[in-house]
Amino acid sequence: MENVVLIIHLLLALALIGIVLLQRSEGGGLGMGGGGGAVASRSAATALSKVTWVLAAAFICTSLALTIIATEKTAGSSVLDRLGGTTTEEASPEETQPGNDLLPPSAGDTGPLVPRAD
Repeated sequence: MENVVLIIHLLLALALIGIVLLQRSEGGGLGMGGGGGAVASRSAATALSKVTWVLAAAFICTSLALTIIATEKTAGSSVLDRLGGTTTEEASPEETQPGNDLLPPSAGDTGPLVPRAD
């Protein structure tokens, strides 16, 4: 289901890009140079602008549908649960090796990395 909605979403995005590129340019930014732009009180409703509105509405609907599907799939779990796992186990002293920790060795530490003077 998610893949079908995602494919429809991508097709709508491509169609919306194509329709916007096909429309006539008004000149200046936000319709400042043309007669009836986005800021003007009355703009001409052409067929391309109507198709743009329909595609934009469908794009928003598929965006909401994808969001709802994604939240249903991850309900009850956290990002931290998925990253860290559900259980944390302490490492045994045999598994820890000197030099793997972030802190420097203490003064009383006589690990294998300290040379012995005989």
